[in-house]
Amino acid sequence: MIDHILTLLIAIPLLGAAAVAVWPSHRPENYRIIALVALVLEVLVSVYLYLSFNNKNPGYQLSEVSDWITLPVGSLGIVSIDYALAVDGISFPLVLLAVVVLFAGVISSWNIMQKTRAYFALYLLLTGSVIGCFLAQDFFLFYLFFEFMLLPMYFLIGLWGGPKREYAALKFFIYTFFGSLLILIVMICLYLSVIDPLETARVVGILGMEDAVHPDLIPQIQQWLVDGKIAPEQLVHTFRFAFLADPGNYIPGSLLDAASQYLIGNMPVRLLAFWFLFIGFAVKLPVVPVHTWLPDAHVEAPTPVSVVLAGILLKIGGYGFIRIVDGFFPVEAQYNMIPLSVLGMISIVYGGFNALGQSDLKKMIAYSSVSHMGFVLLGISALTAEGINGAIYQMVSHGVLSAMLFLLTGVIYDRTHDRNIDHYRGLIGVMPRFTIITGIAFFASLGLPGFSGFVGELFTLMGAFQSNALPVWIPALSTLGIVLAAAYFLWTYQRMFFGQFWYKNENSHVLTDLTVRETGLLLPLVFLTVLLGILPGILFDMTGPTVQAWLEGLR
Repeated sequence: MIDHILTLLIAIPLLGAAAVAVWPSHRPENYRIIALVALVLEVLVSVYLYLSFNNKNPGYQLSEVSDWITLPVGSLGIVSIDYALAVDGISFPLVLLAVVVLFAGVISSWNIMQKTRAYFALYLLLTGSVIGCFLAQDFFLFYLFFEFMLLPMYFLIGLWGGPKREYAALKFFIYTFFGSLLILIVMICLYLSVIDPLETARVVGILGMEDAVHPDLIPQIQQWLVDGKIAPEQLVHTFRFAFLADPGNYIPGSLLDAASQYLIGNMPVRLLAFWFLFIGFAVKLPVVPVHTWLPDAHVEAPTPVSVVLAGILLKIGGYGFIRIVDGFFPVEAQYNMIPLSVLGMISIVYGGFNALGQSDLKKMIAYSSVSHMGFVLLGISALTAEGINGAIYQMVSHGVLSAMLFLLTGVIYDRTHDRNIDHYRGLIGVMPRFTIITGIAFFASLGLPGFSGFVGELFTLMGAFQSNALPVWIPALSTLGIVLAAAYFLWTYQRMFFGQFWYKNENSHVLTDLTVRETGLLLPLVFLTVLLGILPGILFDMTGPTVQAWLEGLR
């Protein structure tokens, strides 16, 4: 096993960004090559990780933990921030998805001709930040990656986007930054309320630096905490996910202690913290009504940025719901299952109806993403094994399919600079390869059996139907999203590809079929959606044990 393999996965793109920034060359192709080499190395490291990952182990694997910041602050205790990385069955599929989508994005960036040094440096910074979010096991470290990725995405949209790129970039930044502030508030409150029992045991002198941890040690420290036997200045506060998820590590009488009587208005502080976290990650997913930044960002962003935005950035919201929102506030999550699932249902139906009414192909796909991410929220809010596994599967499936859809949109836009669905007819006659792959992407996205989209939607709905806490009408109405998906995808396909060949401004632009590079980029994504549709066990074997252990911990 290679030491610090997870650190390597983050370091490669960050070092690549530094190389692009200082490379003494004015030849744009050199920056492209550096970025491509960095992503190829990411793929190779990911393959190694996949071969090393033990599907039967439900816990964290490949862990890397080092002391980062330790600072005594008098009567407030000791500040402890760790550089902690690990993967499990919840995060690892999303790490693999991130590498696939980011690799596809860098290849599709080959046509970027302006400010190439800045573009590829920002792209690689974004790559390191996204992957870091899924690997971090310390809330402070997670938040650094979560916040840092806003900056490169803001510039990638604002500098290389369409006519309204400044507006779209600013709207994206404001929405996401507002959500980040809510997350920051709760993160600070959690830090003030939670201790690291192992480091606290070392401070009070019952555990040496080289001593093995006895199974009774943590319960002993937790009992001392309840009994008030540990002085406040000896308490080591922490951001570690594993400790934040354990109610026994909360200081009695602290702001977010489960028995806390603190109220703001008439709302318990823990419930308010739960909703702050939910809104913060709901913006990223996004959930109706905090979704309006997404269509504008997609329409104005260049194709590779849309690929990354839909393919992987949205999934950080879903991951945050599972790992952080439900993981740290399980009681509040169970108490609010119905309102959360209703928001998921609304996102499914609302996004579907909006997609049906669009004439811009990119905006139609953007609203379809809102609808498909609604299934993720529905599956997570059900708090069943089928629902959580289905939500993770849906995120992976949608990541692959949305990357395909935006790449295909980029193909037609590169040739005609026009994305209006009504400006094309009969494309099957001149672009047969494009027609076939678009058909596969559309049918997979609408949930046709045999493709990954079907499996994800099926299991999220199964999880919602099997939840004893959710009324049947919520998943029943959510199935309308599948009907709407069939309507807007099939109607778009019928209008653009069938009938007599015609397209607007045909005297100004020449339509040609997929190039070798475009075909080579799309075919692996086609293979993935078919493979996951036929052999879903590839993913469920990875997520199942971890999800089962996670649900048992929640209860």
